Amino acid sequence: MDDFVIRESRLRSLMKALSWRIVATLTTALIAYGITGEIDTAVAIGSIEFFLKFAIYYGHERVWQWVPRQTGKKAPIAP
Repeated sequence: MDDFVIRESRLRSLMKALSWRIVATLTTALIAYGITGEIDTAVAIGSIEFFLKFAIYYGHERVWQWVPRQTGKKAPIAP
């Protein structure tokens, strides 16, 4: 049987980064609003956090593509 290595595409890494940033940024903005009570401050913190952490997460995902994965064996199809 052939060995195979699963790699994620750049687009998949980008989409994962985007979807996670939306969830995480909304969480951060809600926490900031809860602490400060100021919507402007919450939006400012959320905006900075969104772009900065989006780039960091995408870079993190791409670095992990350099880490060798174990190869898998294709499983036989059950009857």
